[in-house]
Amino acid sequence: MKISILDDYFDTLRTLDCFAKLKGHDVTIHNDHVQDVDALAERLKDTEVLVLIRERTQIRAPLLERLPKLKLISQRSVYPHIDIAACTRLGIIISSSQHADTPSYAAAELTWGLVLAAMRQIPQQMAALKSGNWQIGVGHTLRGKTLGIYGYGRIGSVVAGYGRAFGMNVLVWAREKALAQARADGYATAAGKQEFFEQCDVLSLHMRLVDATRGIVTADDLARMKPTALLVNTSRAPLIAPGALVDALRKGRPGMAAVDVYEKEPLRDVNDPLLTMDNVVCTPHIGYVTRDEYELQFTDIFDQIVDYAAGKPSNVVNPDVLGVARQRG
Repeated sequence: MKISILDDYFDTLRTLDCFAKLKGHDVTIHNDHVQDVDALAERLKDTEVLVLIRERTQIRAPLLERLPKLKLISQRSVYPHIDIAACTRLGIIISSSQHADTPSYAAAELTWGLVLAAMRQIPQQMAALKSGNWQIGVGHTLRGKTLGIYGYGRIGSVVAGYGRAFGMNVLVWAREKALAQARADGYATAAGKQEFFEQCDVLSLHMRLVDATRGIVTADDLARMKPTALLVNTSRAPLIAPGALVDALRKGRPGMAAVDVYEKEPLRDVNDPLLTMDNVVCTPHIGYVTRDEYELQFTDIFDQIVDYAAGKPSNVVNPDVLGVARQRG
């Protein structure tokens, strides 16, 4: 089959052990990022299987309708960037493992790195030192402070463990089932959302982006945070109401933010407010970008292709397509 892989920025995938799973197929890997529909339609016109790296490229009806040979999209995790209805209508199978039982240690570790970097002003202190200055401010110790985990799932639970190891008081807010699990794991849970935002010294978001969670963090929520508090988001930018974080930071509640995700990605505008604020630490959506995590993720993604080639599609998120799926070549 003709397989196309998009957005492999550093040409990493062909160096992974799991890449051998695609042996015998005609694989083309693109290392740049293209979103223009005309350019993508030309690039993918002969593609039968499309491999996506998370949500880097939007796959919508105007593009899908110009890809007559496309039969399978294989990826991992959630899929807000894919037009599911259009795929089903056009007979294109979407396979996406949800890896519910596999914590993303890479994302959890980056989250903790951002917490430390922001609370101790590490990037700012480094920049000052390189410019000839010595100590530009006073940071904050984590021990004894309250770490808020908003969304207690496979990543949030790992970050909670890091907080416990650092001597923090962990407080969880989530759906009732997740709250029950947090209590079983020995963590305190908030009585309500308002109390949660008011009490946290560090508040980290760990939720999937679905319709129910889009904009779940409001301007009012942020306004309840302490002026010394840190808001961390390594999940998805739209969990926070549009523009609310920048406005809140300008008003001083919370006093700091550390983010790995943005409303528009890739973020290339050096004048974006988040990149110009001294109280914000930013990274370019690298939470899952480690060789170890890639090996885990693409083992699943390539296995889905192997399953499809064997006539047994797996992890199909649009099962209605199976009755109309395009015939395998």
